Amino acid sequence: PGRGTIMRSNLVVGDCIEVMSAMPNGSADLVFADPPFNIGYKYDRYDDRRPRAVYLRFAARWMRGAARLLSDSGSLFVAINDAWAAEYRDLGLHLGLTLRNWIIWHYTFGPHQKRKFGRDHAHILYFTAHPKRFTFNADAVRVESARQRMGDKRANPAGRVPGDVWQFPRLPGNAKERTGHPCQMPEAILERIILAASNPGDLVFDPFAGSGTTLAVAKRLGRRWAGCELSPDYAAKIEERLAKIESPLDPPEQETTCLESPDSPTSLSRSLASFSSTRGNSGPTGLKASARTRRRAAGR
Repeated sequence: PGRGTIMRSNLVVGDCIEVMSAMPNGSADLVFADPPFNIGYKYDRYDDRRPRAVYLRFAARWMRGAARLLSDSGSLFVAINDAWAAEYRDLGLHLGLTLRNWIIWHYTFGPHQKRKFGRDHAHILYFTAHPKRFTFNADAVRVESARQRMGDKRANPAGRVPGDVWQFPRLPGNAKERTGHPCQMPEAILERIILAASNPGDLVFDPFAGSGTTLAVAKRLGRRWAGCELSPDYAAKIEERLAKIESPLDPPEQETTCLESPDSPTSLSRSLASFSSTRGNSGPTGLKASARTRRRAAGR
């Protein structure tokens, strides 16, 4: 597939900033982003070592696009490293988002060090579009509490909502989940996020689809999903991964459409609009426009 191609399964090959600019306001209930860390990863279509000012401009542009896509009750999760966590926190706040949690992912499988303490963590910033109205399914993500493990009768038998330090191992090279992508998140992390911050049938969007983990877990959990990926080769592997997963959604919700490859943001916007019109009053993945979007349209 070429640049700007909308592939079947609602996966777009192209620049995420251009793709998001062509999508309707408020069209996503949950956005998960694992952007490039700017530390020299060897991607096949992206230079991961840019000057600080250039990278920050890139970060501001895609964050602005992601924030615009959030529905009234939508959430944005950003996975990032030490070097840029504070900057992304500030970008989110500047865009008017509410920071619900600054989560630490403590991974139990990391590189050994000889001249410093090992770095065994990454950051996941959890923002919401509204400070009070947002989706959070506490019961869907409860875990066994310390009181339960100790046999304390005062423990809530349903367990507790996880804290803001999450312990999940990174994926070793021989993990069954591995797709060959140089930077791949464990499905367990995305499962917790998607279960907590979205409902069945909601749209989950990933602007940096990468290995396809967000889309794969969203499909398995009965969410609608959309994503974009700069690399045609990575996108092809995502397609293979998704084809092996069954979705509990009804067949109409799983309907897929393949559009011919638009070569510019303008033609991409027309194609997305055409795709939307084939599926009723909805965005590119069949999600109805949010109340905020309808209010904006009525005011024009």
